[in-house]
Amino acid sequence: MKGMMMHRPLLIADILTYAAEVYPDAEIVSVRTEGDVHRTTYAQTLRRVGKLAHALKGLGIGTGDRVATLAWNGYRHFELYYAISGIGAVCHTINPRLSPEQMSYIVGHAGDRVLFLDTTFVPLIEKIRGLLPDDLQLVVMTDRAHMPESGLPLLCYEDLLGDHPESYDWPDLDENDAGSLCYTSGTTGNPKGALYSHRSTVLHSMMVALSLPAALQEGKRILPVVPLFHVNAWGLPYAAPLTGASLVFPGPALDGDSLFKLMEGEQVFSAWGVPTVWQGLLGTIRKEGRAPNGFGDVVIGGSAAPSSMIRAFEDMGINVCHAWGMTEMSPVGTQGNLPARMAGAGADAKLAVKSKQGRRIFGCELKIVDDAGNRLPHDGEAAGELFVRGNTIISGYFGNDEATQKAMDAEGWFGTGDVASIDRDGFLVIRDRTKDLIKSGGEWISSLDLENVVMAHPDVASCAVIALPHPKWDERPLLVVVPAEGKTPDFEDIKTKLSEHFAKWQLPDDMVVVEDLPLTATGKVSKLTLRERFADHVLPDA
Repeated sequence: MKGMMMHRPLLIADILTYAAEVYPDAEIVSVRTEGDVHRTTYAQTLRRVGKLAHALKGLGIGTGDRVATLAWNGYRHFELYYAISGIGAVCHTINPRLSPEQMSYIVGHAGDRVLFLDTTFVPLIEKIRGLLPDDLQLVVMTDRAHMPESGLPLLCYEDLLGDHPESYDWPDLDENDAGSLCYTSGTTGNPKGALYSHRSTVLHSMMVALSLPAALQEGKRILPVVPLFHVNAWGLPYAAPLTGASLVFPGPALDGDSLFKLMEGEQVFSAWGVPTVWQGLLGTIRKEGRAPNGFGDVVIGGSAAPSSMIRAFEDMGINVCHAWGMTEMSPVGTQGNLPARMAGAGADAKLAVKSKQGRRIFGCELKIVDDAGNRLPHDGEAAGELFVRGNTIISGYFGNDEATQKAMDAEGWFGTGDVASIDRDGFLVIRDRTKDLIKSGGEWISSLDLENVVMAHPDVASCAVIALPHPKWDERPLLVVVPAEGKTPDFEDIKTKLSEHFAKWQLPDDMVVVEDLPLTATGKVSKLTLRERFADHVLPDA
């Protein structure tokens, strides 16, 4: 027997129409590339999105067509999110930190018809225009007064909106139709596309809102430092209007001083981003001697947050939520809120839990397996490759059957490539990436565990541990360190600290000091680049 309920499709456009009606005065504040700060509301945004939808149709964009964006976090980028998907096209966000070869590949692979770009990226497109399709239309996201001079045939965003009607009759699409497209980065080979549906996006928005209630509520102001071009800014452009939270977009300036000033001026309560960004903000906080006024919550994801970073925020009274996910998961899969029973626990006990990657959000299932594919217990001890399943997780890669076959197991679960354990309370601990584990004498060494301890050393600003070949032990760890300002890290002192947590055979064999660590396009440390850079480095006893 089936239920007798109406069936209405879950559609992305409905999120904004809902926000405009229920939370019309909630704000979108944007630092613009033109140099000023722009303010609007959800109600005003819906009217501009209606004009943009008409403009897209005027450019010949139809159902299923891919429309690319190359832009920072701002209100025009937000408008594109809703107008493109709303008319039945696919919003393809491009990471500007990709190499020219990767960028041209994904534009061609996606089959993009139009590229919307911020003014700052016009020189980049001028350099690679020959690598892009000849019929790709280019629209600069500014007004006529700020249009850059260029030899390219550029259209003006505000001119496109022109006198189009503010209302648009949003179509009743199939909720399983594609709404947005994101490509992975930092992997070997070409980037791979995750093609999200309207249904998966709406469900993900509700799942995130349910799991992160401290920030996502009416009256709160959220700063997405995680870019709109990276996995839909962890779903914030959808979850925030769904809950009535205001958005403060930082534009291109993501250094600690700029973020501090913006957060203070806009009374930002919650900020979301990767650890490398928060290192810069913490530097400014230490310089100022205080946190920005109103700042009470930070969500850290993208890569594992060092315990020292979590402690630094918590000591200032700023709640840390450690989350984990992947592009292929829409992307949020876990949230690190403490269990209610730990409300009165000591700081060290809370830190131990917050350093984990959190518990799964509703709708995201987790399992760990051994090399033979057998399930392992969730006892906090067993570690194996992590697989995920759910309504917001890809069933395959866009236009890439080979990668799909490698990613999915026989039961239809997606293999993350992470080595993890799950404790009895459901908390996930990412031990390492399968490709970043170090196999020494037949035993595994976790690079992440070593890095977490080294990061707490006062002489270290950042670090990475990579595997180097060894004639006897197969692989041994090399520690790569960026020194704290004015400090000179001592390898023997660092090893002494590590010895408190690790066996002697697990300690790094050598240390090199560098000025900075190479980052991937998503702000993570690129261990692939480090392994290439130090391929000829000879360990002391090798």
